[in-house]
Amino acid sequence: MRVGILKEIKTEENRVSMTPAGAEVLTGHGHEVWVEAEAGAGSGFSDSEYLEAGAVIKSTPKEIFEYCEMVMHVKEPLPPEYDLLRPGQILFTYLHLAAAERLTRVLINSKSVCIAYETVKKADGSLPLLTPMSEVAGRMAIQQGAKYLEMAAGGGGILLGGVPGVDPGKVVVIGAGVVGINAARMACGLGARVFLMDTSLDRLRRVAEVMPANCFTLFASPSAIRKHISDADVVVGAVLLVGAKAPRLITREMLKSMQKGAVLVDVAIDQGGCFETSKPTTHNDPVYIVDGVVHYCVANMPGAVAKTSTHALTNATLPYALEIADKGWKRACAENPEIREGANVILGHITCPGVAQAFAMPYKTVDELL
Repeated sequence: MRVGILKEIKTEENRVSMTPAGAEVLTGHGHEVWVEAEAGAGSGFSDSEYLEAGAVIKSTPKEIFEYCEMVMHVKEPLPPEYDLLRPGQILFTYLHLAAAERLTRVLINSKSVCIAYETVKKADGSLPLLTPMSEVAGRMAIQQGAKYLEMAAGGGGILLGGVPGVDPGKVVVIGAGVVGINAARMACGLGARVFLMDTSLDRLRRVAEVMPANCFTLFASPSAIRKHISDADVVVGAVLLVGAKAPRLITREMLKSMQKGAVLVDVAIDQGGCFETSKPTTHNDPVYIVDGVVHYCVANMPGAVAKTSTHALTNATLPYALEIADKGWKRACAENPEIREGANVILGHITCPGVAQAFAMPYKTVDELL
């Protein structure tokens, strides 16, 4: 199979979907790898490294879309790429379609085969291609929250870890999944008082056994959220409903009870955000203030630490990309239920229940299309 590695065009997105080491594995299996020129530059990889791995460098994305049977991105296609997708072509990338109706319709009309990293799911419910970026985003959430607590950045002037004789800051993390656990662990390491909230008691029990003593687990009832955000310094939204829009957990009315200079970090912004006042921001312009509360809602947080993120992403995606390339999408979906779960739009049909529900559109199972 001819596999295309595209250069990211999203604002300040420095990751690339495949390292030269990954390209070498694909070429070793007899596949052609076409890499757009300078695709790896933001992650520290030169075109010559891809050439040494057996890849071919192409100067324009049009060449890659036109001749490659599978194209790989990190982020979703953007408008300049919409008309380049073609029927039957495999698109393997993060899509987050439940918060992107226009893109969903574009992919339906393209009749391409769209497999989303974020919904590839194992039998135990884990998300192997979302996990590494969730780990990065969770840890970054605390770094960014701590930075924007500084007064020069619009925050309330709080040092999360405090100092001897002064109370540490308070961090509330809503959602005890991969993002939430990583955020809580980072905040605990800084010495903050951390309140990790979730609606799963089983998950809270497991977390309570392994987290430091300055992490307190709480059931995420609306009243508990209202109570604890009122004096929080940083609130991290880390709730994920696989393939669906994120629930709105903090309303504009609740925001009014928060301290001026507190920071909200919405890691769920890719899925629509879990705060009513959230809207996507970029690394160039990452924050805005509503009712005195700083909002950080960057939709591609791991892109700021591309060298770490690209290695982590390739480690996770390569086995699946290799299987799709070796077998083709039909056989890969038929034989591997994890890849089948990743199918979001296939040949003009929505095959992800959460996406269909988000826009009240028709849904077909992948099995029907196979």
